[in-house]
Amino acid sequence: MCRTDGGQEPTGTGDEERTDAAFTALLEDSAEELYDAAPCGYLSTLMDGTIAKINTTLLDWLGLEREAVVGRQRFVDLLSVGGKLYHETHFAPLLRMQGELRGIALEMKTAGGGRLPVLVSSVVKHGSGGDPLLIRTTVFDAADRRAYEEELLRRREEAEQARAQAEKARRQAEADRERLADALAVLQKSLVPDTLPAVPGLEAAACYHTAAPDRLGGDFYDLFPIDGKRWAFFLGDVCGKGPEAASLTSLTRYTLRAAALHDPEPAAALTTLNAVLHERYAASGDPRYCTCIFGTIEPDPGTGEATVRLASGGHPPALVLRTDGRADFLPTPGGLLVGVLPTAPTGTVQTTLAPGETILLYTDGLTEARTGPRRDDLYGEEALHAFAAGHAPAAPQEVITALTGLLESLGDGLDDDTALLALGVPATHPRTRPATNHPR
Repeated sequence: MCRTDGGQEPTGTGDEERTDAAFTALLEDSAEELYDAAPCGYLSTLMDGTIAKINTTLLDWLGLEREAVVGRQRFVDLLSVGGKLYHETHFAPLLRMQGELRGIALEMKTAGGGRLPVLVSSVVKHGSGGDPLLIRTTVFDAADRRAYEEELLRRREEAEQARAQAEKARRQAEADRERLADALAVLQKSLVPDTLPAVPGLEAAACYHTAAPDRLGGDFYDLFPIDGKRWAFFLGDVCGKGPEAASLTSLTRYTLRAAALHDPEPAAALTTLNAVLHERYAASGDPRYCTCIFGTIEPDPGTGEATVRLASGGHPPALVLRTDGRADFLPTPGGLLVGVLPTAPTGTVQTTLAPGETILLYTDGLTEARTGPRRDDLYGEEALHAFAAGHAPAAPQEVITALTGLLESLGDGLDDDTALLALGVPATHPRTRPATNHPR
C-alpha cells in the first residue's frame, strides 16, 4: 500500500512480534507459580514433621499465614484431635516403614475452628546417600466427598429406619390378623353348634370348612329335638359375608328354632322365616335373604327306619346314600330364596332311611368350588353325585370324613365356606359295598 507522499505504509510486523512474545511468556509458567496456586495443597516437612514449605492453596483453605506456619508448626499441628491420634498411631509409623502413603482420610483444623476433610498422600524423599531428608505431602479437599458420604450414610440410616418401621408394621399387621382370625373363629363357632346332640336311633355328623380364616362366613346348620319322637334339623347359607352376614345367620337360626317348636312342619318353619326376614330387611331398603333346607326326622324303633320330611328355600337338593350303592338327590320343587318376597311357596318332600342309609345336606361352597388346571370349572352337582355314589353305603361320619378330604384337596379353588350335615340310621349288619359300586 502506497502513501500519497510516495512513502511505504508500516506493515505492523513489530506489534505482532511483541504480542507473540507476550503470549509465549504466559505459556511458560514458572514451577513456583504452579506449586503455589495448584488446585490442591502442597507442603514439605522435615523428618520430625516441621513444615519447611507450604503452598498458598493450603494456607487459604486453613485460613493461616505463611509466617505463622513455616518453621513454627509441624504437620501434625494442622490436624484435628482425631487426626493427630490417627497420625501418631498409624500414619507416621506406616510412612516410616513404607516410605509412601496415598489417599489417607484425615481432618485438618481451620483458623475459624472448623474441620476440613482431606485426603493426604505423603512420600519420603532421600538424599544421594540414601538418608531420608524430608516428607512431601499432597492434600486434596474432600469436603464434597465427605458431604456425599454423609448423605449416603443419612440415606442409609433413613432406609434402615424405614425398613424397621415397615417390619414393625408388618408384625403388627400379622398380630392384628391373628387376633382378628381368633375373634372371627370364636364368632363363627357361635353360629353353629359346638357338638351335635346324641339322637336315639340315629347317627349324625357335621363339618364347617372355612375358605378364608380372616373372613366371617354365613353358612349355618343345627340339629335339635322337637318332642319325644321327632328331631328338627336345618342347613343354609345367608347372603353376604362379615358381621352383617353373622347377624343375619344368628337371626335365622333362632327364628327357625322358635318356629319349629310352634309348628314343626318344614314348610311352615320356612314360611315363618321368610316373613321375619322380609319384614326385618325389605322395609329398610336393604333386602337380605338366605337359602335354607329344613327337615324333621323321626326314627321308628320298631322297624329300625327313619322318616324324613324336607322343605327347601332355594337351597341345593339333599343327597341320600342308599344301601344298594346308589346316591339319590331329593328335589324340593317350588322353593324360593327365603326373605326376598312377602310370601314364598315351599314344597315338601318325604323319604325313608333304611338301616345303613344316610342323608347329606351341604351348602354351595362345595358345588361351586373351582377345579381344573386353570381353576375355571365348577365342581358341580354331577361330580358330587358321582362322589357320593362312590362312597355309598356309608355312615354319616364316613361321609363327612370323605367330603372333608375332598374339600382339602380343592385347595385355593374354594372361594366360599362350606357347611355339611349328615344324618343316618345305623346299619344292622356290617356294610358290604356292591360290586357295581364306583371305586373310591
